[in-house]
Amino acid sequence: MYTQLEGKTRVTLKKSGVVLDLVPPPTKVNNLIFGRTWIDSPGEMVMTNLTTGDKVVLYFQPCGWFGSGRYEVDGYVYNSEEEPKMLMTGKWNQSMSYQPCDQEGEPLPGTEMKEVWKVAAAPANDKYQYTYFAHKINSFDTAPKKLLASDSRLRPDRCALEQGDTSKAGAEKGRLEERQREEKRTREAKGHQFTPKWFNRTDDIAPTPWGDLEIYEYNGKYSEHRATVDSSDSIEVVDAKSIEFNPWQYANLSSE
Repeated sequence: MYTQLEGKTRVTLKKSGVVLDLVPPPTKVNNLIFGRTWIDSPGEMVMTNLTTGDKVVLYFQPCGWFGSGRYEVDGYVYNSEEEPKMLMTGKWNQSMSYQPCDQEGEPLPGTEMKEVWKVAAAPANDKYQYTYFAHKINSFDTAPKKLLASDSRLRPDRCALEQGDTSKAGAEKGRLEERQREEKRTREAKGHQFTPKWFNRTDDIAPTPWGDLEIYEYNGKYSEHRATVDSSDSIEVVDAKSIEFNPWQYANLSSE
C-alpha cells in the first residue's frame, strides 16, 4: 500500500529569514495483511530554498530483494538555474556525504567526498528506535505549564504504544480516526468551516506533484498564549497525564 502526504512543510529560519519548502517522498507499507509489516519510502524528496531558488532533490532507493538498496539515498543540490552543484549520497539511517560536481553531475577533479551529516546514537533499550529528539518532544518531563488538551502527548493511542500495549494502541487509534470522521460529517452537515487556531490561511497556492495546495502560516497566537501562561503565578499546577485528550471542535457529537 502506498501513501502520499497531501501537504508539504514550509519553515522560515529565524536568524536569516530564509524560507525552506519540503515535499517528502511517498511511503510504502509492505505486508499490511500477511507477514511482518515494514515501511519503505521510495521516491523523491525535494527541499527548495524559496528565498534563493536553490534546491536539493534526493532519491530514496526502494528496498529490493534481501534488503538490497534499502536506506540508500542519492541526489543533487541545484542552484536557481537548475544546474547541479553538489552530488549527495549515503544512507538515511547512517550518514550523508557531498562532493562538488560539474554540470553533468560528475565529481569535480581534485575534490573529495565529505561527510555532512551522521545519525546520532539512539537511546538504549528503545524497541521503537526513537531518537533523543523524539523522546524529548513526546515526554511529559518537557511538557509546558498548563498543557493544551490537544497536545499529542495526551493521545491515548500514543500512550498505549509507549507502554507496549499494541492492541490497545490500535484500538484507540481506530477510535480517534472514527471521531475525526464523525466531526467532518457533522461539520459538513452544519455548513461549518474548520478554522485552525494557531495558523491563518494565506492567498498563496503551492504547486505539488499531487495538485495545488493552500498555504497556512503561523499567526503567533500560541506564542502569546504561552507567554501569558508562563508569566502567570495563578495557574493551577496539575498532573499533565491527568488531562484528557481533547482536540475536538464539537464537545458532544451524540447531542449534535
